[in-house]
Amino acid sequence: MAKNLLSLLLGGDRRSIGRADQVAVAVSRNPALFPMLMQGWWSDDPLVRMRAADATEKVTRKNPDLLIPYKMKLLKLLPDAEQQELRWHLAALVPRLPLSRRQRYLAASALRLYLQDQSSIVKTCALQALADLAEDEPTMRPEVKKLLCQSLRNGTPAMKARSRRLLRQLDSDD
Repeated sequence: MAKNLLSLLLGGDRRSIGRADQVAVAVSRNPALFPMLMQGWWSDDPLVRMRAADATEKVTRKNPDLLIPYKMKLLKLLPDAEQQELRWHLAALVPRLPLSRRQRYLAASALRLYLQDQSSIVKTCALQALADLAEDEPTMRPEVKKLLCQSLRNGTPAMKARSRRLLRQLDSDD
């Protein structure tokens, strides 16, 4: 399986996650495969990149510590990623990392740029990530609440729904 892990992510088109779920299960069962999965983020093949990101997001829901050795690489990729699928998965992953105050602010700066993305999914995931970061950094909450209110007025239906929920969540934390 180790030798063929990334090859399982090849083929098809961007509308399909291919065998990302199968890869996620394999890596969850054998975390020693995680470094190979992370290599997929920098593949030349955009399908492998997006599916590696998807599998990574699924694996680290239950085991976020697997991300720790990749923290700096992911933080560097956050502002540089152009592929929408990488962006929305990065938005889900970065708040799972143990971040310093400075790193949270740098991540938030990159995520605010994601709010200008063409993809509604990227924008919605960025809003979620900003709210997640604000949970750990109360000084960020006023600005994040302002962004959520703007999204309530001007966002897509998905962004509006997520913003309503996130505002309730942040208000209950105050």
